[in-house]
Amino acid sequence: MNQAAENTFPRLLSRIREFIREEVFPLERDFLNRPFRDLLPALKEKRERVKALGLWAPQLPKEYGGLGLGLSQFALVSEELGATPVGHYLFNCQAPDAGNLEVLMEHATPEQRELYLWPHVRGVVRSCFSMTEPEHPGSNPTWMSTTALKDGGHYVINGHKWFTSSAEGAAFAIVMAVTDPDGESPHRRASQIIVPLDTEGFRIVRNVSVMGEEGSDYASHAEVRYENCRVPLSNLLGREGDGFRIAQERLGPGRIHHCMRWVGICERAFEMMCGHAAHRQLSPGVPLGSRQSVQAWIAESRAEISAARLLVLHTAARIESEGQAAAREDISLIKFFVAGVLQKVLDRAIQVHGALGLTDDTPLAYWFRHERAARIYDGPDEVHKAVVARSALRKYGVEVSI
Repeated sequence: MNQAAENTFPRLLSRIREFIREEVFPLERDFLNRPFRDLLPALKEKRERVKALGLWAPQLPKEYGGLGLGLSQFALVSEELGATPVGHYLFNCQAPDAGNLEVLMEHATPEQRELYLWPHVRGVVRSCFSMTEPEHPGSNPTWMSTTALKDGGHYVINGHKWFTSSAEGAAFAIVMAVTDPDGESPHRRASQIIVPLDTEGFRIVRNVSVMGEEGSDYASHAEVRYENCRVPLSNLLGREGDGFRIAQERLGPGRIHHCMRWVGICERAFEMMCGHAAHRQLSPGVPLGSRQSVQAWIAESRAEISAARLLVLHTAARIESEGQAAAREDISLIKFFVAGVLQKVLDRAIQVHGALGLTDDTPLAYWFRHERAARIYDGPDEVHKAVVARSALRKYGVEVSI
């Protein structure tokens, strides 16, 4: 971005913060306590409002109707949007849609752009990503049983997936399937293929209940079956065998997005924790915040959140300047570190709120249920810690495998 654009970014961030706090926070009580579809008219109105304010799709290039922000700038936007459960949805940059948009921008053919990318950019449709399988560990994306075998001008897809997040309400899936079962390299056996959800043979078995919630067409984790599901060969994204490489392309920036969203959640939880500690009276004239244990939670949370933010922004800057490969260790570092900070801050905030923290009168319990997954998806903590440790030990001449 040029200097003039840089100078306007703080104002842009301020506008987004103001919009979230004044127009979105008031919707949270209904979001937490009513069916999502009841809230859709209000959310659609807010999405149109975001467009009218010129804030739509901040992560997308301007030629795709977005704001054209770089990774470091969008990271700060993601933090602001993370302060509310519906922030990213309202700005058309929620997962898994944001990652799918990146894949389509980079690999879609002109025909695929017309059918799938542009409606997605406009917010007319949503999408899902279908990779994880119940029969195999999600931490190993090179090992899967779903196949997409050629039959004339079509791929015939057969397989079993779950945690196909946001399948309910989506228009199409991007599925990882094995197109070369006998390929010598496990990293070249799978491809990514677009599957419209109205294709015969695609079936949502159920929304997997997670922490007591089955989800809705806002957020869900579906178990799906591909049963002789036929799609044209033209639905292939990129080249055959590129599935793993394309998946890796989206993970680096995606982890920046996630981590800064988690920082935004932490900041909101921190504000709520401090506000409650200051105003809740243990007895007349004795605020909850007068207790040393509460003060320690506040101090520790402040230090950890600030450290997490700086670590993520450092990693984003390194990706921008040196590329994902150079920042691989940093990406793993932020993934497990920030996820851990998120869990601790949410737990402290709930403890400070007491029984109120367990209710859906605040977003704390919602985040506690939904964000426990932060230590699992996009690579569990243990895998990322092994990446960091292996890199550190290599400098001492020790080679270990994950």
